[in-house]
Amino acid sequence: MVKIRMRRTGCKNHAAYRIVAADERSPRDGKFLEILGWYDTQIKENNFKLDLERVNYWLSNGAKPSTTVASLIRRAKNPDLKPHHARKAVKKDAK
Repeated sequence: MVKIRMRRTGCKNHAAYRIVAADERSPRDGKFLEILGWYDTQIKENNFKLDLERVNYWLSNGAKPSTTVASLIRRAKNPDLKPHHARKAVKKDAK
């Protein structure tokens, strides 16, 4: 089965990732089928880029995205969404 997941690149203490389509049996930084985009953890705004046409191709052929990549795909399709971790908790009224 094909998975759409992140492949770590970059230096020590500066993680950057490539978003790739890879066989689920291959290791994290091992062989992949195609590079679909990138994600840089050090950049605050516009920290990722995805080729949505190719992502949709792989999804239509049965590829499964990892949870983080699924979040990035949702954000790429709707740029108004913020990352899931950017939301503040809402306090409940005590009665």
